[in-house]
Amino acid sequence: MRVGVLTGGGDCPGLNAVIRAVVRKGVQEYGHDFIGFRDGWRGPLEGRSVPLDIPAVRGILPRGGTVLGSSRTNPLKEEDGVRRIKDTLARLRVDALVTIGGEDTLGVAARLSDEFQVPCVGVPKTIDNDLSATDYTFGFDTAVGIATEAIDRLHTTAESHMRVLVVEVMGRHAGWIALHSGLAGGANVILIPEQRFDIEQVCAWVASRFRSSYAPIVVVAEGAMPRDGDVVLKDGSLDSFGHVRLSGVGEWLAKEIERRTGNEARTTVLGHVQRGGTPSAFDRWLATRFGLHAVDAVHEGDFGTMVALRGTDIVRVPIAEATARLKTVDPALYAEAGVFFG
Repeated sequence: MRVGVLTGGGDCPGLNAVIRAVVRKGVQEYGHDFIGFRDGWRGPLEGRSVPLDIPAVRGILPRGGTVLGSSRTNPLKEEDGVRRIKDTLARLRVDALVTIGGEDTLGVAARLSDEFQVPCVGVPKTIDNDLSATDYTFGFDTAVGIATEAIDRLHTTAESHMRVLVVEVMGRHAGWIALHSGLAGGANVILIPEQRFDIEQVCAWVASRFRSSYAPIVVVAEGAMPRDGDVVLKDGSLDSFGHVRLSGVGEWLAKEIERRTGNEARTTVLGHVQRGGTPSAFDRWLATRFGLHAVDAVHEGDFGTMVALRGTDIVRVPIAEATARLKTVDPALYAEAGVFFG
């Protein structure tokens, strides 16, 4: 059997660990042949591929990013996209695809598998941790660790100047990174997309912190929204899947806090640093296990499925189940953090 592998969407710590595990087990235990498609779905669309064997994946476990490259290409919006993919797979004699990605990449895989008989097995990847069918996605732990370290460092500079520091983190429409890093980093305010915030309440928490002779840290998810407003955007441009490019709420929030309280406020947007660099030990472990189980699913012909973490077990679920809805922060979890606000 010849198996294709691709990584789509935003880069994420742990992608190379999945590729390594898929190839190592697939070659050693099953005798399969592997080919990597370059730059996500653009690879099979344009016939761009590289051979994958055991020497090709040596040494990539601790590396961030993806050795295959990635893109946000949506083949379902390309002219004759499905036909072009099927033609590429036929020409290269590829029998199945391991698709490693988030909501969008896996959404394409689900449709290709269910509607167009392209045999796909999915692996969940996103720093946002917002895929509903798995307890955790790899990349999330690394992103939280990076954000927490940044918050730890910002405490000292905030207190040195007695100013408010607003830290904007990624997560799109889910507040997992903000909640976990904010709680771990001792933030005084955490704002998430799942619960609209009252700017007056935020300012009250900031004032309360100053009264205790400490400078406040406000952690805000990029998709968080004020109660009397909408998502704050730098621009209204869309990607190929129709998503707006989020970011801007941190700067808006700092200006509002400064205007309303009279306290100096600054913004730190962590941005892409959260998903760059070497993956954490947990993400290497999880990504490796996902890869091992994904190649098992391919070998058994269990297509249209995605590997997922349930407790400590790796299970298979329909890809469509993973992309049916976003996994968002439970209000009860967010309420737990409220005792530390202000």
